[in-house]
Amino acid sequence: MSSKSYSPVSPQEAVSVIRSGDKIFIHTAAAAPQVLVQALADRGDELRGVQIYQLHTEGPAPYAAEQYVDSFHVHSLFTGANMREAVQAGRADFVPVFLSDIPRLFRRGVIPLDVAILHVSPPDVHGYVTLGVSVDTSLAAAQSAKVLIAEINPQMPRTQGDGSIHISRFDKVIEVNYPLPTMIIPEPNDIERRIGENIASMVDNGATLQMGIGAIPNAALAAMRNHRELGIHTEMFSDGIIPLVERGIITNEHKAKHPGHIVTGFLVGSQKLYDFVNDNPLVRVLDIEYVNDTSIIRKNPKATAINSAIEVDITGQVCADSIGSRIFSGVGGQMDFIRGAALSKGGKPIIALPSTTNKGISRITSMLKPGAGVVTTRAHVHYIVTEYGVAEMWGRSIQERAKAMIDIAHPDHREQLMKETFEIWKIRV
Repeated sequence: MSSKSYSPVSPQEAVSVIRSGDKIFIHTAAAAPQVLVQALADRGDELRGVQIYQLHTEGPAPYAAEQYVDSFHVHSLFTGANMREAVQAGRADFVPVFLSDIPRLFRRGVIPLDVAILHVSPPDVHGYVTLGVSVDTSLAAAQSAKVLIAEINPQMPRTQGDGSIHISRFDKVIEVNYPLPTMIIPEPNDIERRIGENIASMVDNGATLQMGIGAIPNAALAAMRNHRELGIHTEMFSDGIIPLVERGIITNEHKAKHPGHIVTGFLVGSQKLYDFVNDNPLVRVLDIEYVNDTSIIRKNPKATAINSAIEVDITGQVCADSIGSRIFSGVGGQMDFIRGAALSKGGKPIIALPSTTNKGISRITSMLKPGAGVVTTRAHVHYIVTEYGVAEMWGRSIQERAKAMIDIAHPDHREQLMKETFEIWKIRV
């Protein structure tokens, strides 16, 4: 830019537009606006009853501290590490909702937003900023809120897709210059590698992949080094796809929607990932209402959805958002992609998890824990994968499912699972 087309203010002046009782949205994941978040919390003594709507955000969430219980109340649409204690303590509420539905809550006024607090890339010569690494539900918030305030950060990648907003749309902006939060995934352990290999064995050449973040998705991607002509249409991705792009394994050439392009709603990872997506025409960061629409997902050939779980019972009920009644994450887009992949020609909806917890407790159970949330129903589940193999569930009876699930449970727990299965279902396996 030859000259500025905006007048930056201080963080304090930017958040001065927020009033008691306002409903506000905070930008998602690695795009969480760290400076404005702190400035908002600093007003805690004077504000009352501010309702904050957010998904998982990286970095601190000082407004959720106990001292601000009368000032701010968080409605967590997907619960990250910085919000779990507040949700458990009752200072924040968890909202069970499909990720694809959240934009409609904003656009239809079910959740009427007063203010959206965003974190954007600098304006281009035409005055357009981008929502950077998180378009997801944040675009709908930006389009729906009465007031927009933002951090403009030269270290926010400029991404292509749906996230362009003209600078004139913003009521207050501040200038910042700090690196985005990074998330470095440790190398997979032996169990995670075996799960990854089992997943990779199910993926066809020419498949369109959806995966999350973590050691298991990375292990699965690493095990696909001999695959060909894969595509990506996913709600989010991380560093694991970069080697497959560099090796020419991810080409996106068979996709019916956005052929030749990687499609995502947001991304979190290393600085290398942020550099990879910066002004990269290969990557389209799009509105999550579109990305996670089952009618869009199903159009891509061999859509293969790879999702995780906290526990799965022997009938195929998948708990992915809580440990018993304790909220751990959220519904997210699991069901969006499980159903979309199931409806895709040649598609495969996959749930993957280690057979036990780090403490040796079986994650394959006869019954889910009391209070556990069923994210994917047993009618929707098709494949469950552990380090011990693959259980095919679709079209199978309870008896057939129980046998398949016990076969992929840890050997130390199989006898007990067989006993409980008989006690509960009167089924011998």
